[in-house]
Amino acid sequence: MVATRRGLEGRVPLSSLTRLRNSLVDTEGEVRFALEFDTDALRVPYVELRIDAELPLTCQRSLQRFLYPVNIVQRLGLIRDEADEAALPEGYEPLLVPEDGQLRTVELVEDELILAVPVVPIMPGTEAVERDWPASEQAEEPERVNPFAALSALKKQSN
Repeated sequence: MVATRRGLEGRVPLSSLTRLRNSLVDTEGEVRFALEFDTDALRVPYVELRIDAELPLTCQRSLQRFLYPVNIVQRLGLIRDEADEAALPEGYEPLLVPEDGQLRTVELVEDELILAVPVVPIMPGTEAVERDWPASEQAEEPERVNPFAALSALKKQSN
């Protein structure tokens, strides 16, 4: 694929991405992707990956379902050994090619989507929730009494 500068495009239903499923509210929708293989001016083989998707997530502020847009353009340097990672130019992410030379396209797309899911999903436009329901400043922790304060007072009296 690299030698002939080939590319491929496809669509995958979210329901077929089993490792991503646990991060989603449901599996409605699909992922569009494109891969283009080539070598750069330094003769480094790479694959440029483009992914477009809308992931159904639960907003952690409002607990509502929303579609999180994902648009990824990533250049992955193809390496055969982990030691080759240091030789990759800046801006390349390493992609270890299996010994059989076969990339599993759907697994590659799923890996990138898993990395794109935010740790705490927040739906755009929910800032109003914070404005309308601000965190109470009265909920601060009460000042804690030091249990050794009485001993310290006794020690001072004895001196």
